[in-house]
Amino acid sequence: MGARQMMTGHLRLIEGAIVCLALGVAVAPRASAQQGFFTSTDVIKYTPDWHGERFADGRPKVPDEILDRMKRVTLEEAWAVLQQNGFMHQYEDGWLSIHPDKVLVGRALTAAWMPGRPDVQKLLEEEGAKEHRIGGMNAWPVDMLQKRDVYVCDHFGLKEGGPSIGDNVGNAIYAKSGNGIVYDGAVRDINGLEELPDFVAFVRFYDPSHHYGSLKSGKLLNSTMVSINAPTRIGHAMVVPGDVVLGRNGGVIFIPAQLAEEVVKYSEETHLRDLFGHERLQEGKYTAGQIDARWSDAIEQDYYQWLRENEEHLPFPKARIEEILKERK
Repeated sequence: MGARQMMTGHLRLIEGAIVCLALGVAVAPRASAQQGFFTSTDVIKYTPDWHGERFADGRPKVPDEILDRMKRVTLEEAWAVLQQNGFMHQYEDGWLSIHPDKVLVGRALTAAWMPGRPDVQKLLEEEGAKEHRIGGMNAWPVDMLQKRDVYVCDHFGLKEGGPSIGDNVGNAIYAKSGNGIVYDGAVRDINGLEELPDFVAFVRFYDPSHHYGSLKSGKLLNSTMVSINAPTRIGHAMVVPGDVVLGRNGGVIFIPAQLAEEVVKYSEETHLRDLFGHERLQEGKYTAGQIDARWSDAIEQDYYQWLRENEEHLPFPKARIEEILKERK
């Protein structure tokens, strides 16, 4: 190879490197969006199996009627449907609960913090100002909440210096959503939060300290919000925006939007079969061994006849009973 050919080859390599760098700069804003602050397009991309109505921010909008019915679902019933569909990592427990005697149901709006870093904090605060976001980062996702949302936030289990939610932010969440939170971190002002009648909350800790989450905190900066409306880790679970949150009995399960109706229907038929089985056991018609096993054809026929005879008096709408009977045919 001559000197001219070698020079030409080097120039082509340099030109190629420049093109690659330019392409990297061109796509960088998009890559950043997919790693943190999701657009509606990003949310739709990550929820392709949902074919129903959506919010303006892209999240699946599971119907209110399904949310109402979800309140009767047990964690075991939801877990069974999710496992059957291959969703193996949707449950988390080990919570401190506010109003532990109540059930939390709603649509997830997610956020995530990471340990504070001033250069990233500065960048995100500047971008927030350009987007006309108001107040500190802890208020940004709150402003996006809709009725019946559940604010689901990963604060990496930060306790001392971690409470980004106190009674002021808690009241704002409650005013926007009429609902509670799932918060992998600490809250403060717990007495004020307990005064909110339906602020059903699952949090890691109570701590009386203050949170330091802005540049004004200086060296005290301990966390930076890096994600809103993106897939978020809560303990051992992945939460996607629009998932249906079901919290009760000390645990929380995150149900993909496309499976919410299936979970509800499975739960309702399970309840009906339990009612039938308990009634027949009390009557002495069947033994425990017969009921607590795969039912024979005779018991199945008895069950469907029982549904027909009692559909006016069962704890579910007549239309739902008729739907079960129709599926039997």
